[in-house]
Amino acid sequence: MAPFNMRCKTCGEYIYKGKKFNARKETVQNESYLGLPIFRFYIKCTRCLAEITFKTDPENTDYTMEHGATRNFQAEKLLEEEEKRVQKEREDEELNNPMKVLENRTKDSKLEMEVLENLQELKDLNQRQAHVDFEAMLRQHRLSEEERQRREQEEDERETAALVEESRKRRLLEDSDSEEDTTPTQAPPALRPNPTAILDETPRAKRKAESWERSVGTLGSRPQLSGLVVKKTDLDTSIQRGGAPPLPGAMKNGQAAGPAPQTPSTSSLSQLGVYSDSEDSSSSN
Repeated sequence: MAPFNMRCKTCGEYIYKGKKFNARKETVQNESYLGLPIFRFYIKCTRCLAEITFKTDPENTDYTMEHGATRNFQAEKLLEEEEKRVQKEREDEELNNPMKVLENRTKDSKLEMEVLENLQELKDLNQRQAHVDFEAMLRQHRLSEEERQRREQEEDERETAALVEESRKRRLLEDSDSEEDTTPTQAPPALRPNPTAILDETPRAKRKAESWERSVGTLGSRPQLSGLVVKKTDLDTSIQRGGAPPLPGAMKNGQAAGPAPQTPSTSSLSQLGVYSDSEDSSSSN
């Protein structure tokens, strides 16, 4: 399999690390490292079938590209190489300088103490989180969300009611203004008469009788007949049976009778009415 990421020089195909190939191996002649042989591997590109060769590197415990492809950039390999270089320089300094050894040890101890403190903080944080009731937290969050939604709904309902009330008032004002503009001015209603006023009015027949009296006179009215029609007495009855009429100055019930009342001057029609009333009264007696 491919020991690293590479790119074919012929077609530009990328070959990733770990891709399996049917490789051919051979031992490199006249090359070795501390008695360890170096091997060469032959593979072919999966796209253009160009031959690619790479060999082992026992010194760096790695592989080196030899022909047919280029090795891609690997940050991890560069980091490892940089760490090895720093470590080698430090060993060289400590080998010739004892004070540098003491300084490096002091730095390492401080770094180790900081690491231990950070580790303890992480442990404490994990212990605090271990005692946290996540169900209670979720329940509290859900209750707070429901309360917030309820308040928002109440505010929306109040705003809606205020808008509806405002629109209703505006519509009523517009309707009243339109009615005032379209309705003509009406005369004030007449005063309703008193229901008992009809009793104070003169009947129509009475008004007709008054008009008749003004034109032709009274026919059989009570005031004019009061002096002419006299109730019959025993004396009148005796006269009708054959006795003499009483004298004008004769006594009536032991008292002197006054002079006969004078009839007021009336018209011929009124006299005719008086005569007819006298006949009626005599016939009734």
